[in-house]
Amino acid sequence: MEKPSWVPTLVAQACLCFSLYLAFQLGEPQKPMYHGTSGMRPLDLYFISVGGGFRPVNQQTHLLKQMEKVVKKYKAKFVVDISDLGKDDPLMQNGSLLFSSLKLPWYTTRVSERHGGGYFQKKINLPYEKTLDVIVVDTGLFTVHPRGTGSLGGFGNNQLHWLKRTLEATSSNWRIVVGFHPLAICEDGEEGMGAKKVFESLQLIFMKFEVNAYLSGQGCASSVRQRSLSYLGNPGRMEDGFLLHRVSTLEIVTYFVSSGGEVVHKSVLHQRGKEIM
Repeated sequence: MEKPSWVPTLVAQACLCFSLYLAFQLGEPQKPMYHGTSGMRPLDLYFISVGGGFRPVNQQTHLLKQMEKVVKKYKAKFVVDISDLGKDDPLMQNGSLLFSSLKLPWYTTRVSERHGGGYFQKKINLPYEKTLDVIVVDTGLFTVHPRGTGSLGGFGNNQLHWLKRTLEATSSNWRIVVGFHPLAICEDGEEGMGAKKVFESLQLIFMKFEVNAYLSGQGCASSVRQRSLSYLGNPGRMEDGFLLHRVSTLEIVTYFVSSGGEVVHKSVLHQRGKEIM
């Protein structure tokens, strides 16, 4: 029996519809892992900073998995762990132990009251013979009074002198100082919640030696600018997430990545502190 003449036409139309559907599916841009980022730039350096400390196991595991995704996607070179526990921080220990891609250098802060040596400098190479200084200080050696003035003991003075010598000797293009305690202090009852008072001795040193950013635990705001200096705060455990930093020869771009993998905030620090957004 001869097939009706409309059967080949129907088959051809069905094949055409399927081909169009497949073409649309293949040509549709894929949803990026992290909205708000501009995609990886191979010549730039990426690193992560995160607030350490104790967390419930499921919360810690989820945070480390998000960090692992970012490390793989952007080939981050190291992690800065903002913690008062130093090398005993559980986030660093479990991250390095449980996730192979997180077995990269971790630089962690510590808080002590009577012991020196919790401060150090790491020089990171950038493209085009540029360098980045990551300088970690032990903020436990500083005592900050309510009026914003500092009272230093012997170990605190030793650290302060070391910081001056280190910054004076360096020729790095970017200089980031890292500490556990935020140095931008907020006053209640005023609008804006900006940086109202800053630990004066450190601020003067940062300004004199052209420090680009101070990276710490979160204070009153996630990002505060004091003239040419940027204060960047990592979120606490109540608002879990971390910061992804992209360093180029001309700017440092910082993204706050939430625990859900969404970029909800971005700040830009230009070389010589020309602008921050």
